[in-house]
Amino acid sequence: MRGAAATRTIIMIIGTAGHIDHGKTSLVRALTGVETDRLKEEKARGISIDLGFAYLPAPDGTVLGFVDVPGHEKFIHNMLAGATGIDFVILVVAADDGIKPQTLEHLAIVDLLGIERGVVALTKTDIVSRLRLDDVSRDITQLLQQSKLAGSEIFRISTVRGEGIAELREHLFGLARTVGARASSDLFRLAVDRSFTLPGTGTVVTGTVLSGAVSNGDHVMISPPGVAARVRSVHAQNRPCARGVAGQRCALNLAGEGISKDAISRGDMVLDQRLHAPTSRIDVELQLLASESKPVTQWMPVHLFHASADAAARLVLLQDKPLMPGQTGVVQFVLDRPIAAAVGDRFVVRDTTSQRTIGGGKFLDLRAPARKRRSPERMAQLRAYHIDDPEVALAALLEIPPWFVELSAFARDRVFPEGRVQRIVDHLSAVTSRTAGGVFAMSAPVWLEFKRSLLATLQAFHADNPDLQGMGLERLRMQLEPRLPAPVLLSILGGLVRNKEIALDGAWVRLAGHEVRLTVEDEKLWPRIAMLLSGSERFRPPRVRDIAGVLGSHEADIRRLLKLLGRMGRVDEVAHDHFFLRETVAEMVRIVVGLSQSQPLGQFTASQFRDRVDNGRKVAIQILEFFDRHGVTLRRGDLRRVNRHRLDLFSRTIEAIPDNASNPGRESSPVGRPDFKSGRGREPVLGGFDSLSLPPR
Repeated sequence: MRGAAATRTIIMIIGTAGHIDHGKTSLVRALTGVETDRLKEEKARGISIDLGFAYLPAPDGTVLGFVDVPGHEKFIHNMLAGATGIDFVILVVAADDGIKPQTLEHLAIVDLLGIERGVVALTKTDIVSRLRLDDVSRDITQLLQQSKLAGSEIFRISTVRGEGIAELREHLFGLARTVGARASSDLFRLAVDRSFTLPGTGTVVTGTVLSGAVSNGDHVMISPPGVAARVRSVHAQNRPCARGVAGQRCALNLAGEGISKDAISRGDMVLDQRLHAPTSRIDVELQLLASESKPVTQWMPVHLFHASADAAARLVLLQDKPLMPGQTGVVQFVLDRPIAAAVGDRFVVRDTTSQRTIGGGKFLDLRAPARKRRSPERMAQLRAYHIDDPEVALAALLEIPPWFVELSAFARDRVFPEGRVQRIVDHLSAVTSRTAGGVFAMSAPVWLEFKRSLLATLQAFHADNPDLQGMGLERLRMQLEPRLPAPVLLSILGGLVRNKEIALDGAWVRLAGHEVRLTVEDEKLWPRIAMLLSGSERFRPPRVRDIAGVLGSHEADIRRLLKLLGRMGRVDEVAHDHFFLRETVAEMVRIVVGLSQSQPLGQFTASQFRDRVDNGRKVAIQILEFFDRHGVTLRRGDLRRVNRHRLDLFSRTIEAIPDNASNPGRESSPVGRPDFKSGRGREPVLGGFDSLSLPPR
């Protein structure tokens, strides 16, 4: 979706609320001339069952959208589906009945959803006395004192006589002139409340645009199902247009593979493809209604209503005591199915039968952990998530464990475009690191301390292990604080390499100035070993135990020195305790290349290689299996061919096979190689990798 600049179109979505048969539908019809009861059953029973929609053109060209909701307690779930995204509420109270149970519940829902602007329509004034009207008006005023609608104006309405309709309509027009346009720079989301098919048009979904903007031709995602679609056309406020923006009621004609009215249902979101990340575990701020008789207890089953979606859930208390009626606390929802949501979205909770509203609140973190959810570190994070200002919240998160934030997820869960988060990061002077999985950030002080710790750890390792090439990546990661994900650490190390502060040798990390040096004793022993590994016996050199016997040394000392030399790139351990000079390995690679080039299909057998090196079948097989493990050769049955992309592993002087040679080889998969798993005779060496790991580059 394209994040556009703030639109100047003034939009106001108005919702009705109130007890059944108090005249909500009649009021909307009187204001707009539209009959919102469209279902046959609604007309037969005379009550609203599902959502109804109507539009009222204002004199200045603005179109007001009305959402008429059911008042019956059995259809509160439908009422909740229409309540999300409304700017203004008309609380409807019948003068003859006065305040009733659904009046109270609807008013509580309005409060829980954070709707602060509205009026009261006191209906059916033609059938009661003036004294009754005054009494009910006082009751309403008193009721509103404890709600977000305190001080709202009361209009006395008779749809039969037409009394008060013109005054209420003019009041709404006046409010529309004072309502500012919503910014549409965030990414697009539309909460689906209807999905149907129109002959000759195709699949159409309707709903309220919660954020951003959508245009003809945009590519969107249906979430949570994860079905991609293209927007063929847009209707906003019941008019065809090229673009729909935040705050409007829109109908989208969608096309795409798998798109049908049955593939999309109420509760789904049509959204920017970058926002598709459904969640089934959410940490929230929950306000329990004071009218509840019991506290919220651990693992309590509830029904969650968010936007047009509803799902069964369990509550996990994140504090030591039960949440008492009237209190607000932090809990975790564990849902039975994922939903599409955003941080800061409002929700309502009802009991398991969905007959009674329990409370509501707002989402804090959509990626809540399943473990350690009550640890001090997690509680500190939740305090940061409570902060509404995203810049202040991000700054707070960067100053607490784990000391870094995945900016990609931070932006996605708040429906921010990348540019908005980048501006926040720049203002905070945070340090960022980009990986294949996203962008991570640390505060400047934390980054400096982390870098100092990293360099100090390497320096201490070199002091204790002067004969080792460097420190294993995972071992280094586990010793550092903060303990970053491996991809993030690799990205940071790459930056330090470019600054020439450290160096990477294969799997080893070292300070840029560190060089492995042999001890005096090893320097004396190495030439004697090299003589045994070279010459006419270079293709069948003695094993460790044989070298130890010839030189009169301990087998462990010979093995230790040869493994060290392997890390230095002077020898390669082709098989357990069987070391070859690196020059010899490079020579054997050239032999393999020559064999491949001499064969019509570029394939050769183990016996052909054995004959060329004249070292016996067992040793020849060990050498070829060594090449197989490192991807130099690719085996199929008894035949092998050369992988020209791996020929520089053991020597930089080997000429690549010409492109017209018969060798379609590709780099082999590392899965299953000995350097990815340990086995008998492949004991790990100091630094974290086994004796048959890839040679240093």
